Amino acid sequence: MHTPKQDPTPPSAGAEAFAARNVSTFARVGLLMYAFLIVYASLYPFSGWRSIGLPPWAFLFQPLPYYWTGFDVVTNLIGYFPFGMLAVLALYPGLRGAPAALVVCLGGALLSGGMEAVQTYLPTRVSSNLDFFTNSAGACLGALAAVPLSRAFLEQSRLLDLRSRWFAHDAGRGLIVMGLWPLAQIYPQGYLFGHGQLVPILSEWISDFLDRPFDLGMLLREDLRLTAQEYWLAESIITACGLTGAILTGTCLLRKQAPRAALVLALLGAALLAKTLTSGLYFTPENALVWLTPGAKGGLLFGGMMLAGLVYAPVAAQRRIAVFSLLICFIALNIVPTNPYFAATLQTWSQGKFLNFNGAAHFLSLTWPFFALWFLLHPAHRLKPH
Repeated sequence: MHTPKQDPTPPSAGAEAFAARNVSTFARVGLLMYAFLIVYASLYPFSGWRSIGLPPWAFLFQPLPYYWTGFDVVTNLIGYFPFGMLAVLALYPGLRGAPAALVVCLGGALLSGGMEAVQTYLPTRVSSNLDFFTNSAGACLGALAAVPLSRAFLEQSRLLDLRSRWFAHDAGRGLIVMGLWPLAQIYPQGYLFGHGQLVPILSEWISDFLDRPFDLGMLLREDLRLTAQEYWLAESIITACGLTGAILTGTCLLRKQAPRAALVLALLGAALLAKTLTSGLYFTPENALVWLTPGAKGGLLFGGMMLAGLVYAPVAAQRRIAVFSLLICFIALNIVPTNPYFAATLQTWSQGKFLNFNGAAHFLSLTWPFFALWFLLHPAHRLKPH
């Protein structure tokens, strides 16, 4: 009697393989980074902590604010909407549909409530139950919008087909990092592509802790004084290394058949466009190109010359050079004194109602190189044939 062959694969194995195949690293890493972004923007500028004698949850039982605008409501909704969408996509396929939406709504409310509670101890912030309600509503709207799109986006989207043809299999983390690079240009910087300037914020934190002025930059630089030509050279080095490190981080993700030159130019164009538009917004339209200094021009030229050959180099070499370039940019940026011309321009900048937005932009400018280094050195990001 013929006995049918038994399938050696247990029934659960197929489900596990399906789940593993459809888990979105892009969504999960994006959710983690966006949550960090919310925390930083909510607590920016992290100074002047004090207690006013109220419990952190007191804002929940206060009357609704008398003065509020539609702008405040809309920005709160928009701020948490991506969080809700990313959270639903990150939970798929382990949790989907209404249960996923419910979990995300609760998570958004907890995150918003936690931020409002901590703001009780910040003099530059006002804890508000209206902010709590609108932020929570934004997360819920994002979750509800993502539920019907999860399957189509993560399993049937044309973008997935394009991603598989142009980008490496393990590119999810890197795509998030590179997507943030143009956005990191929004915050005003002393040097083009000079991200990761920790010295000023560390000096401020140490000053608050010691309760007296402390300049970490002066300690690092000692008596360093630069001439105009040396400022030009320093800015060129920072710009060239920042550009080279960022672009090579992106090209590490590409397969051989990807339109490499077009994608590199599109990424650089998006970064420069973001820088130009926000400079015009912050410092008046006639200053839209205030970032295009002689040093920045020199850095763009030097960086372009280096990239002309490196974008087609082996992936292993691109990763090493990207790490080296980002480290050189970070070290130089934190040692070289602030450009006095930029410091004078910054005096005309009024943050006004955009404090949260500027806090998020500052977060990206400050942390982007660390995200890039985390991706480039991540143990899961092994070299594979492209």
